[in-house]
Amino acid sequence: MQLDMTKGRPLPVILKFTIPLIIGNVFQQLYNMVDTIIVGRYVGADALAAVGSTGTIMFLLTGFSQGITAGFSILISQRYGAKDENGVKRAVANGIFLSIFFTLLLTFSCLFLMKLLLTVMNTPENIFDDAYSYIMIITAGIVANIFYNLLSAYLRAVGNSKVPLFFLVFSACLNVILDLFFIIRLHMGVSGAAWATNLAQAISALLCAIYIWCKIPDLKPQRNQWKLSRIDTKNQLAAGIPMALQFAITSSGTMIMQSAINLFGSTAVAAFTATGKLQSLLMQGMIAMGQTMATYSGQNFGYGDIKRIKAGVKTALWIALIYAVAVAALMCSLLKPSLHLFFSGDVDMATMLPWAQTYAYMCSMFFIPLSTIFIFRNTMQGCGYGFLPMMGGVAELFARLVVSVAAMKILNFRLACFGDPAAWIAAAVFTGVSYLFVMRNIERKRNGNIAAS
Repeated sequence: MQLDMTKGRPLPVILKFTIPLIIGNVFQQLYNMVDTIIVGRYVGADALAAVGSTGTIMFLLTGFSQGITAGFSILISQRYGAKDENGVKRAVANGIFLSIFFTLLLTFSCLFLMKLLLTVMNTPENIFDDAYSYIMIITAGIVANIFYNLLSAYLRAVGNSKVPLFFLVFSACLNVILDLFFIIRLHMGVSGAAWATNLAQAISALLCAIYIWCKIPDLKPQRNQWKLSRIDTKNQLAAGIPMALQFAITSSGTMIMQSAINLFGSTAVAAFTATGKLQSLLMQGMIAMGQTMATYSGQNFGYGDIKRIKAGVKTALWIALIYAVAVAALMCSLLKPSLHLFFSGDVDMATMLPWAQTYAYMCSMFFIPLSTIFIFRNTMQGCGYGFLPMMGGVAELFARLVVSVAAMKILNFRLACFGDPAAWIAAAVFTGVSYLFVMRNIERKRNGNIAAS
């Protein structure tokens, strides 16, 4: 089930790899959404707002995990494209050791800083305790999050996007069952939703580990390869840290934006949360295309075919354009019926809908620049360029910061909602220009090497 992305026409190769990723990403969002729906309907609107108020912190934790582990897998995809089997196995072992270190670092940092972070984010007093309880339990499950993302990234690095999907679908279904059991039967409230998420993710990680150990010899290090390598550590950190920081920088911007949203009260936060869940679900095709381009560019960079990378990017951009227009239409048409999923009948939907529509309609107009960010960013990262994609995150942060601070100054909800589109426009321009620079730089180096030889 491994896929060599250095051969074949780019369109079918990209689609073959992307479609399972989209399905998997959608299922991941669905079981996150189930938490929100069950909490909103069976615990209450304030509980939903509490979970929603931690959404940007969740994005920080999961984004850091995805970034650092995806960075560790880039070396694997490059060596796999270069047919370096021993190098692949050494990088697998090295990435596991590094992941253990970052798991401990992230867990203890969150334990000490979480209450302060919620306070700084203007979390409303009536939902503060539930928000703190939920996010602290999620923090306890960071180890499952990191290792699921690491092992899934390893499988994708060798062209296998289907097996992580199978395990994710299974754990998504399990998460629904655990949500219902913990929240409805055991009356655990928001804590039950957090424990259900942690257990589901832990099972996904375990299944990925078992599959790799039994079925993928290319990713199974030998006994003498279970050691830290200075060269591999340097290469993996050079790719992983910028990718993790890029997520951290982006999520810092979303936390600032959340701080602005929180000023408008728990009703606005609940509506914003429900709308954000729908938007996250619809964005998964864009994210999957980015994940595909990281593996596609990594393998072809290792193989030395830069022309093929550029052809793949053009194909991906056309797919992204069509997808962005389609999901913008879906966002507007599905908003009102989807809101009813999140709240019980005693919630006044007339008070929720205006807040939700403001955010949804504004964001849907800017899905095209959003879709390009993932393609340009992940292509550069797959080629081993981490700094410029990270600076794209800085462009996002700056745009959100300016807009959110202005919104807090004048207490304007529409301006607060524009924080996301402003960030997308800034990052799309920056990463697009950076991609052109990176491609010229790679070609110049390749031509210089050929001339020297």
